[in-house]
Amino acid sequence: MKRLFDLLFSMVVLILFFPFGIIISLCIIIDSRGGIFYKQERVGLNGAVFTILKFRSMYVKADSNSSLTVGNDRRITRMGRLIRKLKLDEFPQFLNVIAGQMSVVGPRPEVKEFVDLYSDSQREILRVKPGITDEASLAYFDENNMLSNSSNPKLTYIEEIMPRKIEINLKYISEKSWYSDGIVILKTILRVLGIR
Repeated sequence: MKRLFDLLFSMVVLILFFPFGIIISLCIIIDSRGGIFYKQERVGLNGAVFTILKFRSMYVKADSNSSLTVGNDRRITRMGRLIRKLKLDEFPQFLNVIAGQMSVVGPRPEVKEFVDLYSDSQREILRVKPGITDEASLAYFDENNMLSNSSNPKLTYIEEIMPRKIEINLKYISEKSWYSDGIVILKTILRVLGIR
């Protein structure tokens, strides 16, 4: 049933979002050289690696040195700052949902670099499909700004933020339900709209 919901919800979102997606794509092309989409390998269900899609918000090959973006990162384009602020760069991931690689709600997928640091108990979050949104993402909605206040953002992420996110996601897995997923979707919409 969750798969059916993911498919129907994603198709509705993509159909409604399509005109805005065309405008965003044109703005990305005009703003900086490179393709429309940003593709990155992430770790999903049972440790399987897949390619996540986002609207490109950084200059081409800007992530070669670090997979973390921090505060007012110079690698982010002008258009990228806008779509990141409104979380519009995440919308192509509904294609990942339709492809069966992701769910609408579930733990956000990490890059292999960080998953390799998981303990056996932390790897339990790989038992479910990764999602576009989750409680951990809502708790760390301003993660980039949080990291900008650190003298060592990568270490802060690994030692402080990542373990807390995993803890939140493990709690989600143990208590997940239609109701909890619905609440996460509603909270995400309200947060993106700036209502909460």
